Amino acid sequence: MTGTPASSPRAAGWGLVAIAAGATLPGLALELAHLHAPEPLRALVFGIAIVGAAFLVSWAAEVVQLDFSQGLALTLLALIAVLPEYVVDASYAWLAASDPAYAGYAVANMTGANRLLIGIAWPLVVGLAYWRFRRRGVTLEEGHGLELVVLLAATIYAFVLPFKGNVSLLDMALLVALFAFYAWRVARLPAEEPHLVGPAELIGRLPAGRRRLLTGLLAVGAAAVILLVAEPFATALVGTGALFGVDQFLLVQWLAPLASEAPEFVVVALFAWRGQSTAALGTLVSSKINQWTLLVATLPLVYAVALGHPAPLPLDARQQEEVLLTAAQSLFAVSLLLNLRLSLLEAGALFGLFAVQMVFPQTRLVVTVLYCVLTVVALLATRQQIIRAFRWLRA
Repeated sequence: MTGTPASSPRAAGWGLVAIAAGATLPGLALELAHLHAPEPLRALVFGIAIVGAAFLVSWAAEVVQLDFSQGLALTLLALIAVLPEYVVDASYAWLAASDPAYAGYAVANMTGANRLLIGIAWPLVVGLAYWRFRRRGVTLEEGHGLELVVLLAATIYAFVLPFKGNVSLLDMALLVALFAFYAWRVARLPAEEPHLVGPAELIGRLPAGRRRLLTGLLAVGAAAVILLVAEPFATALVGTGALFGVDQFLLVQWLAPLASEAPEFVVVALFAWRGQSTAALGTLVSSKINQWTLLVATLPLVYAVALGHPAPLPLDARQQEEVLLTAAQSLFAVSLLLNLRLSLLEAGALFGLFAVQMVFPQTRLVVTVLYCVLTVVALLATRQQIIRAFRWLRA
């Protein structure tokens, strides 16, 4: 006998949970049993484990919004959802204390994560909105204005880092304070019903007791997996690059963030596919704030702890260029969103410029200048929005 239409989606949803959990098992076995394997195989197995765990922790992070106040839920969501990214990047920062080369990989992972978010995820939402519903842009709600001002402040501060040549504990304190201000202001906003899709929606429908138990098990189990395999994944990725003669910086910059950010890309794509493109883009803006503040702040803290004494994480010439390019991309993206709308043409510009610097990394200085020039053009075109933007701080 075939299942009812309602039971089929439920079975598929729980099947996805089982697949994600199963994906973590080979990586756990490889690490806990101390098995020897070639570096490419280790990178693949540990990467798959991180992807599986990232899906589990992202579903838990979404469901947790049902059990906390809006402000606290958003803060927890921001912290939990990017745990894989944090742990991988923290692993590189920790290893940098004994091998300075890993400082570059920490910056590579951080800049790659930030640029992927704007260069691929933001255009993806707009592209899906056009493909499915012929909408030529995505409009944010007025409440997202505060997020844009905070993101603008974090972006402007990021321009300081390459000129200083390091990321210090003072930078950490300032960025954490900026995120704390953001979380405090968000906590004062009216509560909204969270948008749950896929397995998160199924878990959210469970009775409260079972829902909280399952959410806790998913979060704790996934976090344990990530903590166990993040460092071996980080080192295996570098070893794979050395084995095949591939630029290790570029390998870490693009593959490591893809593994940890895959769930977020899937969730926002589902939002956009279902017609919730505003919620999808709003989620990505919030995630960008998180990465541009807390993720960057994690690096000097972990580096100093690993060294055993306070010290800034150094940035060499290449890393300075990468941070500068990432800040320029963020500034251009914010300038486009000051009118609370990202058009299809603007999304195409974000993706096109990202693709150029990714495929041709030697163009990063040219693309940095181009981002800055286009930012000036965008601000002149929407200059009235600059005044409006700062009114959001008083809202």
